[in-house]
Amino acid sequence: MTEPLNPDQLRSFTPLNVLSEQQWRELRGQLVPQHLLAGQLLFRQGDHARTTYYLLSGELLLRDAEGNEERLQAGSEASCHPLSPTLPRLHEARALSDASVLALDSANLSRLLTWRLAYQDLLLDLGGSGEDVEWLERLLENPLFTKVPPANVRAMLDRLRPIDLPAGSRVLVEGETGDCCYFLKSGRAEVFRGGANARQVLAELEVGACFGEEALLSDQPRNATVTLIEPGVVLRLDRQDFFALLKAPVVDEVSFGEAARLLSTGAQWLDVRLQAEYELGHAQQALNMPLHLLRLKVRLLDKDRTYLCYCDSGKRSASAVFLLSQLGFSAYALRDGLDALPAVQRGALLCENGPGYLARSGGRTERSH
Repeated sequence: MTEPLNPDQLRSFTPLNVLSEQQWRELRGQLVPQHLLAGQLLFRQGDHARTTYYLLSGELLLRDAEGNEERLQAGSEASCHPLSPTLPRLHEARALSDASVLALDSANLSRLLTWRLAYQDLLLDLGGSGEDVEWLERLLENPLFTKVPPANVRAMLDRLRPIDLPAGSRVLVEGETGDCCYFLKSGRAEVFRGGANARQVLAELEVGACFGEEALLSDQPRNATVTLIEPGVVLRLDRQDFFALLKAPVVDEVSFGEAARLLSTGAQWLDVRLQAEYELGHAQQALNMPLHLLRLKVRLLDKDRTYLCYCDSGKRSASAVFLLSQLGFSAYALRDGLDALPAVQRGALLCENGPGYLARSGGRTERSH
């Protein structure tokens, strides 16, 4: 059986190169090369499968509906980007030599990417306000946060209530009703089941751990007891806040046609993808402000202007619109992103490539070089 690839072998691929170590571990089961023999078809033109492909080795031939052909060699700059990402596929892809590709679930990759970039933005913001970023990094690595829409994480942090406790304190008791969950900010804690005569230690918790959420998610009594081994601080999140923050926030969206109408009245495209993605193709005069840098650069935008945010799946642009709305800007997300557009509309939208446009103080726009 082929062993999964090491993430270090994949860091040249965009946008995989921004994922965290934790996210690479989550993807481990998909990091197995798919081998192709010379002449073998990878996908057909018009294919709708939501799979993101990267060329790892060998050479492919891409052929579009008009018969135009492009040879793609592994290791080239073009091979560092997903193969024919538009759905339905604009190309047929066939191996010219023995080759290997990486196939990733597009929806899962989009979720991981959106979370990672929103997470970087959050750390940047909180670090600038004097928060303990090292602790936050450990907290945000908790698997629970993969279930929380990125736009809600800041609100969750604001609702955590700190409680100082001495060593030996029982934070949770087996069999009790769950009305909250906790995060361990400092100290160490022990998880066990059973009484004094049949005590079974299950785990030792370290800083950043979340506990008590299982009773909330399953609506069952606590299945273990948690006791502090040393003095520490726990952060309490009440049940109603926990469930409120799992819900995706509602953001304003527009169709492609509605976006065209807004553009005619002075709106501006805002591309929130990575720069390398943007340079492959972007909307006419679109500003490029990657999601993880948006908060840093938002002062350059004009509050008297409407911004139309887009990305591939719509997830990053939804997070961007939520952030901009919170900061007092008028913004809309392109509904379901570029991937939902018919090929003709997508091609018409992404009509420019290479370096694009920069926002200057006061919302002034300049062409970059």
